[in-house]
Amino acid sequence: MRLLGLITALALAVSGAPAFAQALPYHADPSAREILPGSTAVPAIRFLTTADFPPFNFRDASGEMIGFNVDLAKAICAEVNVACTIQAWPWEQATDALADNQGDALIAGLEMSQANGAAFDFSATYMALPGRFATRAADVADFDIDALSDKTVAVRRGSAHQAFMQRYLPDVPLQEVDTELAGLAALKASNVDAFFGDALRASFWLNENLDCCSFAGSAYFRPALFGEGLSIAVPAGHDAIRHAIDWALVRLKDNGVLDELYLRWFPVGFY
Repeated sequence: MRLLGLITALALAVSGAPAFAQALPYHADPSAREILPGSTAVPAIRFLTTADFPPFNFRDASGEMIGFNVDLAKAICAEVNVACTIQAWPWEQATDALADNQGDALIAGLEMSQANGAAFDFSATYMALPGRFATRAADVADFDIDALSDKTVAVRRGSAHQAFMQRYLPDVPLQEVDTELAGLAALKASNVDAFFGDALRASFWLNENLDCCSFAGSAYFRPALFGEGLSIAVPAGHDAIRHAIDWALVRLKDNGVLDELYLRWFPVGFY
């Protein structure tokens, strides 16, 4: 199962937008610094991905594979100093290709579910997926999560974010909507006071509506509700590849490359 149902038209718009001062992700395991991969154990990394998951992995107008995941895969190989290939597969065939040893690692948003865990091991999380509130820009400075009982918050009906609100903020009036875009449109039209939902998807919409609305308050990380986030899958037992990736993720955070990639592809950050 894929983690994200991204809105393609919004996601494609982020690459040319300006970056703003923002919090930056850090999820790699610092202990991976001690696991220095040997070139004999990892002579190359064959990354598999898909071509329909913007802004993570997709083809540009010329047919070239681009995106956050593509740049991250290249950076991992450069850090480990090994040869690197990136091959795009249809989503429904990608996991079978990894299981059949047609690649060493899958960087395409594979869910860290119990079923997938039986066949694959996963790297450290390189991007978690928080929930966040958004309000109209004029209300951001005065936003107070403890003062929402007299406000109306839009949430997608049946979502994990609705479950979060009902569990942690049961006194806050909710307006259920069919899609997150509908909830954000209701916010823009002043039909609700705030929106709560997937911060990544909301960031694409906010990038197109900077004069209207903005994130407000903190990011909420609840892996049990919102998922474990994004990591890289390798065939079960391929520890040398997984250790090399984890080591590279820590190095890329330390040397600023991971932050640069995040700012490049997510100019309206969601942390």
